Amino acid sequence: MQSAGASSSTNYLQQRYSSLVWSCLEADLHRSAVFYAERYFVSDLSNHDARHLYATALLQAGQPHAALHLVDLPPDARCTGCLEVKSRCCTTLGRHRQARQALELCLQDSGYIPTPSMFHRSARAFPEQAALHCHAAAAASKGNQLDIAAKSYRQSLSLNPMIWEAFEGLCYLGEDMEVDDIFPPRLMPMRAKSEGASDIPMATGAGFFTPVGGGGGNLSNMWKHEPGFPRMGPPAAPRDSLASTESSFFPDDSFNIGLRPSRSQPATSLAVQPPAVRPLSSADETGPVAKKPRSGRQRNAPPSSTTSDNTNARPSKSAGALSQGAEELSKSSKARSRPVLTVANIFSSPGRRAQRAATSSRSNTAGASKAAREQQPAVPAITRRSSRLLSGNKDKQAAGPKATGRRKVMRTRSHSDSDMDEDVPPSERPTSPVPRPPSPSDQSILAAEQAAQEAYEIAMADYEIYNLTRIFASATRALATYDCRTCLDELEKLPARHQRSAWVMAMVGKAHFELGEYAAAQRAFEAVRNLEPYRLWDMEVFSTLLWHLQRSVPLSFLAQELLSINPRSPQAWIAVGNCFSLQKEKTQALTCFRRAFQLDPSCAYAYTLSGHELIDEDFDKAINFFQSALRVDPRHYNAWYGLGTCYMRMSKLRLADYHFRKAAEIHPNNAILLGCVGMVHERTGNLEDALRLFNEAIQLSPDNALVRYHRAKVLISLRRYSLAIQDLEQLRSSSPDESNVVFQLARVYRLTGDKVKAAQLLAVARDVSPKAINKIRRLLETMPDTDGGDDSVMDEG
Repeated sequence: MQSAGASSSTNYLQQRYSSLVWSCLEADLHRSAVFYAERYFVSDLSNHDARHLYATALLQAGQPHAALHLVDLPPDARCTGCLEVKSRCCTTLGRHRQARQALELCLQDSGYIPTPSMFHRSARAFPEQAALHCHAAAAASKGNQLDIAAKSYRQSLSLNPMIWEAFEGLCYLGEDMEVDDIFPPRLMPMRAKSEGASDIPMATGAGFFTPVGGGGGNLSNMWKHEPGFPRMGPPAAPRDSLASTESSFFPDDSFNIGLRPSRSQPATSLAVQPPAVRPLSSADETGPVAKKPRSGRQRNAPPSSTTSDNTNARPSKSAGALSQGAEELSKSSKARSRPVLTVANIFSSPGRRAQRAATSSRSNTAGASKAAREQQPAVPAITRRSSRLLSGNKDKQAAGPKATGRRKVMRTRSHSDSDMDEDVPPSERPTSPVPRPPSPSDQSILAAEQAAQEAYEIAMADYEIYNLTRIFASATRALATYDCRTCLDELEKLPARHQRSAWVMAMVGKAHFELGEYAAAQRAFEAVRNLEPYRLWDMEVFSTLLWHLQRSVPLSFLAQELLSINPRSPQAWIAVGNCFSLQKEKTQALTCFRRAFQLDPSCAYAYTLSGHELIDEDFDKAINFFQSALRVDPRHYNAWYGLGTCYMRMSKLRLADYHFRKAAEIHPNNAILLGCVGMVHERTGNLEDALRLFNEAIQLSPDNALVRYHRAKVLISLRRYSLAIQDLEQLRSSSPDESNVVFQLARVYRLTGDKVKAAQLLAVARDVSPKAINKIRRLLETMPDTDGGDDSVMDEG
């Protein structure tokens, strides 16, 4: 029973996911559809309906290679539905011969039953308001109308918070909002108890994904029933064939209408169906047993004269008196005993007329007297309910030989005059061998119990989806504000099967990348590549990560794979440009980056990388690229950082300070940005503020060598030589071939009076960088009691 309940709950969860995904697809919300379809797929990797729906969402989102990878399975693991989705993917990719072969294999399966995700659905003439607001916000965002975009996103979320694209777009606009305002916490639903047929089943939290009547799965009806709580469409299967109500469950009649068969939607019905072929019982094989007459005058009559007449005889008052001992027990457990009666009736049916005539003649010759008839054994295969009840009543068993004799006769009677004639009132007596359906009162009780259980399971499915979306919303909000530690903590709250999904691993990789933890970020992105080898999203971040790690071979391999997947994707050309940039081929890198933003003018990252390639050659062109990136995305902190670096090198310190501070406001947890603001203060002579900023940056990223190096220089200027030596020695142990670190360390030892140590370090610096002989000579010419204010002479970077 427990496994059956779990299976039923899983079916409801699958139906809710399927309804939500199709609602997003019909509204052209492809990003939302992919998000929920992946949640559906990773919840049960063996579910082919989830696989088909995820592949369909990827196909409509412009990722045909990833969709084809999902359904291109070996022959022993695929189904006919996989072949149908594969044919669509191949058609999109222009592989028409493979599409034809897949369709021919589909036609060979004559017993193919489509999954619910492939059923026909009724189209709407006009999208709902929430979807329209989301599309309007996306258009306003691309048109650099950020205030209008934020307002439209909020209106979309107020109508339907389950539109993931609206929430994600609002996050990346940098709007100040709380996740609890959009996804308030909800209590877990409680199982409702119904005491009678008139009780209305209620489940706490049920129905916030359920559409109102006549919604037909429309997204606009998901949210209008109760303000502040999300709703979804009806369960999957053909949406035009399911009747939806305003309650949190579907009526019993909705399961009896003509539904298309489905693997993921079991058919349930309250009606008891009769067997196709009535089995014969042991009583049928031995023939009908002679029946005792119901009056004193008929007891001495031969059994052959009363057999045919008693077949249709009505029960008398004496027959009702026989079952009086079990009347209270049969009435109190009527609903529970009826299934037993049904089984007994199936195996002790009245038999056919010809068989009855033959067995009647055999019974007449077998016993001619009353004693022979009473001693004749006739035990059926399954004991009837009335015989069990009467035999179990020991008080009436001792009442007298008359009652005992009647009980014996009742045990040997055929089904035509069995306990059904004597225990059941005439109004409820069946007129055919078909088992009797439950009474109206029992049907109402069963319907109420079934409705309460159904409402509870739907509410649990909705609660699970809502709670999962809420965790993702918290993690996405933290990542959009670059609170990467909080993002990682929120992702840890997800179930294990969702933590191993490609969406989550990509978020983990980006969070570690923003924290400067490049090794952990590389492991996360490699996991993404293993889960989805044809994924294009977020691969521009992975290519930049490999550029920072100086991994030329993996970067080249990634660029070639992305180009083979989709040569018109900006992610592929960004990866190729990073590969050329790592080889110091700036012209080819700029060509690739230009190709990327030509393919996607909204790709701010391509403009930013182009500016970084020109930052050492042409400041004006670099500034133009950075400004173009900010016109596309004003929260692109890399472009603000690039502008600050240009103005810093142009000695425009006020402009550099402004742009570095803007970048630090967007990404307050980036140690490099705080260090850049500190460098501006260092250049202006505000050493105490510079030291404070360097300390904050090192607390955020203790392994950041650039910030620690600049802090050591500030400590030297403040004559705090012991602290400066600690930082420089740590840097030397991590980067022994860095000539600038050796120069500064030699300078500190010279200022502290340790000439021997200083001479040794200068010799090491000469070996590390032979071209720095002039700088070594200048250092030796300085007086040992001065602080050597000419830092630029010895500092290469």
